[in-house]
Amino acid sequence: MLENFWNNIKNFFNQLFGQKKIRRLGFYGSPNAGKTTLANLISVNFLGKEIGKASKVPHETREVAELEHVEIENEGKKLVINLVDTPGIATKIDFEDFLKYKLKKNEAKKRAKEATKGVIEAIKWLDKMDVVLVVIDSSKDPYTQVNITILGNLEARNIPVIIAANKVDLKRADINKVKKMFPQYEVVGISAKNGKNIEELYKVIFEVMK
Repeated sequence: MLENFWNNIKNFFNQLFGQKKIRRLGFYGSPNAGKTTLANLISVNFLGKEIGKASKVPHETREVAELEHVEIENEGKKLVINLVDTPGIATKIDFEDFLKYKLKKNEAKKRAKEATKGVIEAIKWLDKMDVVLVVIDSSKDPYTQVNITILGNLEARNIPVIIAANKVDLKRADINKVKKMFPQYEVVGISAKNGKNIEELYKVIFEVMK
């Protein structure tokens, strides 16, 4: 309650002196969908530094990371936001899944425990988000329990959603399948790896966050 009190005081003075609240843009999705890669692309483009480490090993991101005061530009317009990269959401985390990536048993168990905590933390952070980028791997079937759960939670909280259909650089990618599965949302096909169509994503972010 004390934290909410001081946040209200801060917001009051920001409004009094004409300063707008800096809004949070959250990155959500399943493990290895490309959340951190996309967050890094945006942060490097405008701040020259990465927000986190991307890896082929699932659940590389196990804690929420917030990069504050990122000023992005598009078509002469500027927008100041905080980027929030979150751990991958999963319905099941088994330490044995990490053994195939040559992690030792103790290390795999530790990662699984941290990843589980990360999922809980990511869900808690939903209430702090102003807009969420749901990153979906367009080379896989988009109709998954994880994607449905994330979007359902966002809809229940009335949080604006943008779907980034990632990995369009892969031959098996099918952005139309993502669009047909989630017609109620703005879907932008991108490649976080090589930056393809990132300008279109910026345009949509500006439209949603204006």
